[in-house]
Amino acid sequence: MTNEEARPAARLTVLSGPSGVGKDSVIELIRARSPWVWLSVSVTTRPRREYEVDGVHYHFVDRAEFADLVDRGQLLEWAEFAGNLYGTPRGPVEQRLRAGVPALLKIDLQGARQVRQAMSEAFLVFLAPPSWEELKRRLIGRGTDDPETVRARLEHARAELAAESEFDATVINDSVEHASHELLRLLGSPVMTPVRPRHT
Repeated sequence: MTNEEARPAARLTVLSGPSGVGKDSVIELIRARSPWVWLSVSVTTRPRREYEVDGVHYHFVDRAEFADLVDRGQLLEWAEFAGNLYGTPRGPVEQRLRAGVPALLKIDLQGARQVRQAMSEAFLVFLAPPSWEELKRRLIGRGTDDPETVRARLEHARAELAAESEFDATVINDSVEHASHELLRLLGSPVMTPVRPRHT
């Protein structure tokens, strides 16, 4: 079987979950191991962190540039959190899907809901922590935010965890290796089944 034959059909998959759950780590492992998956790069007005590369982690813009993208309908979704704006450029996503390339978006709950409205065929995956205490430990321990921002992220995380049932599947990030494997399985499976069963 050739590499082309082994690739799944193009699909828009949305990965979401609370801040600190490890979305970036899972994405980085998938990027390294599965180049057939195209990862959308969001635009943001958030200041760039020291380790971040413009155009790789985010497209960093000012608020005027962001407003222009919104006005021209160039964003598939956008939201504001902790005083910063985040959005997904529409054009690159649509181009990849037309070309038959699987597209993966990493966005927050509000953005995932907007994508569901804009593209009903999108498959939404929720990345969850092993426990609430573990999520708190990760948020406090990473040391990239001030206490007020950490509090805001924890409050926001509670709301996002409560919305898990809106998603098509849940992947538990008990380890980056396991979570990336499960997400890749979902990306490559023609029949999507939840990793964690839904309760009615």
